[in-house]
Amino acid sequence: MSNLSPNLAEELVAAETGARAHDGLTGKVIAAIAVTWSLFQLWYASPLPFLVARYIPVLNDTEARAIHLAFAFLLAYVRFPALKRSPRDRVPLLDWIFGIAGAVSAAYLFVFNDALASRPGLPNMADLVTAGIGLVLLLEATRRTLGPPLTIMALIFLAYVFFGNMAPDLIAWKGASFSRAMSHLWITTEGVFGIALGVSTSFVFLFVLFGALLDRAGAGHYFIQVAFSLLGHMRGGPAKAAVLASGMTGLVSGSSIANTVTTGTFTIPLMKRVGFSGEKAGAVEVAASVNGQIMPPVMGAAAFLMVEYVGISYLEVITHAFLPAVISYIALIYIVHLEALKSGMEGLPRGQAPLTGISRFVRLGVTVSSFLIVAGAWYYGILAVQSLLGASAPYALALGFFLFYVATLAFAARHPDLPPEDPNASIVETPRISDVGRTGLHFILPIGVLVWCLMVERLSPGLAAFWATTAIAFILITQKAVLNALRGGPQLVVDLKSGLGDFVAGLELGAKNMVAIAIATAAAGIIVGAVSLTGVGQVLTELVEILSGGNLLLMLGLVAILSIVLGMGLPTTANYIVVSALMAGVVVDLGAQNGLVVPLIAVHLFVFYFGIMADVTPPVGLASFAAAAISRADPIKTGVAAFSYSLRTVVLPFLFIFNTKLLLIGIEGPVDLALTVLGAVTAVLVFAAATQGYFVTRNKLWEGAALLLIAFTLFRPQYWVDMVVPPFETVPYVEAAPAIEAVPAGGDLRLTATGETLEGDMETRTVLLPLGEPAPLADRLEHAGLILRSEGARAFVDDVVFGGPAAEAGIDFDWEVVSIELPSDQPNAYIMYVPAGALLIFVWMVQRRRRATPKP
Repeated sequence: MSNLSPNLAEELVAAETGARAHDGLTGKVIAAIAVTWSLFQLWYASPLPFLVARYIPVLNDTEARAIHLAFAFLLAYVRFPALKRSPRDRVPLLDWIFGIAGAVSAAYLFVFNDALASRPGLPNMADLVTAGIGLVLLLEATRRTLGPPLTIMALIFLAYVFFGNMAPDLIAWKGASFSRAMSHLWITTEGVFGIALGVSTSFVFLFVLFGALLDRAGAGHYFIQVAFSLLGHMRGGPAKAAVLASGMTGLVSGSSIANTVTTGTFTIPLMKRVGFSGEKAGAVEVAASVNGQIMPPVMGAAAFLMVEYVGISYLEVITHAFLPAVISYIALIYIVHLEALKSGMEGLPRGQAPLTGISRFVRLGVTVSSFLIVAGAWYYGILAVQSLLGASAPYALALGFFLFYVATLAFAARHPDLPPEDPNASIVETPRISDVGRTGLHFILPIGVLVWCLMVERLSPGLAAFWATTAIAFILITQKAVLNALRGGPQLVVDLKSGLGDFVAGLELGAKNMVAIAIATAAAGIIVGAVSLTGVGQVLTELVEILSGGNLLLMLGLVAILSIVLGMGLPTTANYIVVSALMAGVVVDLGAQNGLVVPLIAVHLFVFYFGIMADVTPPVGLASFAAAAISRADPIKTGVAAFSYSLRTVVLPFLFIFNTKLLLIGIEGPVDLALTVLGAVTAVLVFAAATQGYFVTRNKLWEGAALLLIAFTLFRPQYWVDMVVPPFETVPYVEAAPAIEAVPAGGDLRLTATGETLEGDMETRTVLLPLGEPAPLADRLEHAGLILRSEGARAFVDDVVFGGPAAEAGIDFDWEVVSIELPSDQPNAYIMYVPAGALLIFVWMVQRRRRATPKP
């Protein structure tokens, strides 16, 4: 049994909300600052600034980022004490001074934005003093809010910026002056005020605020109860419900630790009640909560950063991330089922007599059909209203929203409310889904607004989150009043005041939850700025290349390990910024040198998956520590068990690097999509059975090996076909003109070039370049960023379009274009599903026979 502090979970999640609790005037001042920050972010994300631009200037990106960080600075110092012995019931004067000084340092870029823009790269003394003070205070704010790991990493990179000439020869550089470093890291948008803080300002805050208001309205409790009502009666039901509940809350959560504590407080004791050990109960919650960080639409805010770093739309990011996240959750539920089977567990008793036979399928069919009919009616109804009413459609849609909202509350008013949220309450039976479901149907509305704005209207994530936040704010303010009025309650004004108080409290909570994220993105900007200033990314590429010896799989394994190490102790947002800045380029560069050409989104998802595994993996594994604090179990054993449950998340990145159809890239029609999804789901279930040592019964060694072989074949059927027929046919460039011109619109070209790098090394690189619309050869190549010249029978790069695809892929001036690769005429890879399926049936029959035969 562990000697963990009973308050460890609260200590770990303090990074999300702050460790001080304030009453009196100080508490009111801090609450007012937090609420003001939320209102500012709502204003900035809304269309309102453009409507009143004649009277109030619209903020540019740098100005908004400066104000955003100024609020975060102030709240970081007054919410988080400096030391364990620092007072928790009051804010020392020194913390107010530091907080105000930090806010002034950040706001400096807002106040003097025009002056700074007029002298780029030429900071004066005031600029340098402000930048120096700001960086020091940012490091201290990072230590307070996020602990030592990110602070230490930022200090290491700062030391490298100034003293790079003293580093070992492999990574040495000349070092930067104080003026150059401060200008790059603070004054420009290359460092602290770069893309990461911009995403935090424009997108992340609104999604965190949306989640805080949704939870304040009671949606979090509702989701947990829905999960229990659906799955609580099954074998290991509370654990399956924990997975589902963590998935639903993880949709908008920005922290695996906060997700673990929020849902784990309810789910871990229930898992222990039905037979899970403390370690396994905590491990299930950790695996489910960390999985929430890879689940669209938020992905711990990484989705919004990927939009900027990868250069594709938000819709494309969440589309590519969707299938791996879903099959990973399906596998985790199946792992829980296998654990329950191995231990002979049962679920919680049902709150009603179970349906049997055909009745169960009829009920399921009616439920699914009703959902599809309602969703279809809304979809086509909204489109019809927009088509018929044009500019007046928003008013009609707002009226429809209100009527549907009142109708759902009228339905809920005829039935009792859910029992209040109480982690200590004893749940002795599974609640009925009909009793639970009807109490919170109105929570679907703001989520529906978010999905509609993102997926159909294609609004920016920030604007979509603004309208969704507006919807949940309206619900939060009015739901008590409307519900009680429908029940005949006379306290309309009192209920509205209570709802308004809940809304203000939600604004306060949303801002406090954002402090750690805003500080993290700013501090991670120090690392990103140091990488761009020093060029250390190229050094890491060379280091991994030396260690891997040119072996592609070993290179990916080293990148995976380094991503886990770099992610230790970091919140999800900072985690992704760091691993993408340091590791994504390594995969792209070394992959291109070894003929591995994959979309950039696959590379970023690869490093992101392994970065967040640091929350699981001992010895750091903060989510494992948080879960162990709740389950009163050993944190290392909890982390080891959670890692074993997360093996499916570990193996997925390697698979979608080589089979991008798992990211829904290169799908050719509905049949291809169906076969890809079917193969992926079956494969991840088979892989779970293999790694857990249990399928129909306990696996023998050969059965486990067979299941792994089946899983690999279903995940990557192309591998076996490629062994027989190579996937690409190499064509010399001098013969390739007709083939390049024949590439269809929107197609890509696999091109191999060789030349000398800036370091004087000869390098051969295979890249994937977009060709755009059909056009003459020179035009299509220019669209890809290349202008070539011919020298006899050879072609050389005469110019590389700045910022174009070829330049981004690492092709340089005067390189020789050697060849292109055209797809070969291969058999359909899905033919490999047949032998894999036959082997799976054979293993199932053998195990079924063995289970049915009693041991002598």
